[in-house]
Amino acid sequence: MPIREGKAQEIYIVTSGEMMAMYAANNIARGVLKYAHSGGVRLGGLICNSRNTDREIELIETLAKRLNTKMIHYVPRDNIVQHAELRRMTVNEYAPDSNQSNEYRTLAKKIINNKELAIPTPIEMEELEDLLIEFGILESEENAAKLIATQDAVKK
Repeated sequence: MPIREGKAQEIYIVTSGEMMAMYAANNIARGVLKYAHSGGVRLGGLICNSRNTDREIELIETLAKRLNTKMIHYVPRDNIVQHAELRRMTVNEYAPDSNQSNEYRTLAKKIINNKELAIPTPIEMEELEDLLIEFGILESEENAAKLIATQDAVKK
């Protein structure tokens, strides 16, 4: 909605190495593309909010390249976020000297100083699935069929 109404000019997409998060990131990139020429909105990059998935940094960097952008920052997973949330505080309020607070400050500086804004090139669902297969996150249909056949044979 903010993109469509011309209220957003610079978009940063928060994602992770999980399939649905990457799917959502790609859909947001589609929205940015739709209004890039009429409203001037641009994509500033992807922010990887880590879920500790396999090869997550490399996967998000590759997705970013395919979307014609970059991963602007990787935010490591830290349970201090949950501790702050339980106290209804931000991490910077709860633990201003923590590593996680430093990550957020670093991210803020990167956004403020970012001059590399782009018109995204969203990918098709098939390309996203191929990327996930390439990184070993998703089984190809052929491999999945072999795995099921092997599991069935073991059960017998």
